[in-house]
Amino acid sequence: MRKATRHWLWLLALLPVACILGVAGGLTYYAFTPLEPAQRPLQFSLKAGSSLKSAARQMAGAGLLEKPARFVLLARLLGEATNIKAGNYEIEGPITPLRLLRKITEGDYTQDVITLVEGWTFQQMRKALDEHSAIRHDTGGLSDTEIVLRLEISDASLEGWFFPDTYHFSRGSSDMAILRRAHRLMRATLADQWERRAAGLPFATPYEGLILASIIEKETGQAAERRLIAAVFVNRLRMGMKLQTDPSVIYGLGQSFDGNLRKRDLLADTPYNTYTRTGLPPTPIALPGLASLNAALNPAESDALYFVSRGDGTSHFSRTLSEHDRAVTKYQKSGRR
Repeated sequence: MRKATRHWLWLLALLPVACILGVAGGLTYYAFTPLEPAQRPLQFSLKAGSSLKSAARQMAGAGLLEKPARFVLLARLLGEATNIKAGNYEIEGPITPLRLLRKITEGDYTQDVITLVEGWTFQQMRKALDEHSAIRHDTGGLSDTEIVLRLEISDASLEGWFFPDTYHFSRGSSDMAILRRAHRLMRATLADQWERRAAGLPFATPYEGLILASIIEKETGQAAERRLIAAVFVNRLRMGMKLQTDPSVIYGLGQSFDGNLRKRDLLADTPYNTYTRTGLPPTPIALPGLASLNAALNPAESDALYFVSRGDGTSHFSRTLSEHDRAVTKYQKSGRR
């Protein structure tokens, strides 16, 4: 009896060990056995704030995991339960659960992108954000004033305050987060360019440089002419001459502009009509890029006061009105500047 009792006691003592070894062996086999995605390539998204169980359910729903509970157990045993990274992932072929776990904890995801284009107005930029299917639209229903407050922008207008660039983000990111990134980048870029500005510019604040940069962005046909166009406007500001720039007038017309700028539009006084008012308009009129910011704050050495389009994307620059009038006659019958 004693031998039999000892035998059963040994068996009972070994049973938990055998169970542990069995589970460990089964889990090891599972960890290194490739999963076959339902389709190739297979794309799935893990939402921001997803728990380990939620992430496993999302992958099961996408056709990648057949037994999400096993995957959850594997992640917990390896100490990765709290390291899940939200994002848009792509699986091109068979993948082991262990490799899949590394992929979603290391953030090896494909990113979505949106490009904010130089010369866009804020409304054009907002429309692009609203129409992007991968972006969470938290600004829906918010007025421009409410967005100003949330972004803590000191100026009442949002125009020009976002740096035009390509922004990468994970699927489900907030449009407010993208706006905040673009705004911070513009502030940093403007501050850097302001520190590098030429001496003697007719600007009291960096914001005035931002306004002129937005005009240069809309006026420039050839990149090489940006600094010359900047010189014309800077020279006019120094002399108290009107800027007489069509893009600012068009901006002031808003939705009433039908694509044809008429004489009556140039005579109708608005805060943005630089034919009726001297100085800069009250706000930027578009998103200026780095080149336009640099041009506004470092204009070319030139005494030109006029320029007119040649019709091929380039401009003719003149120092005197008589020279400008001859250029207008040569290149176009209705040139204004």
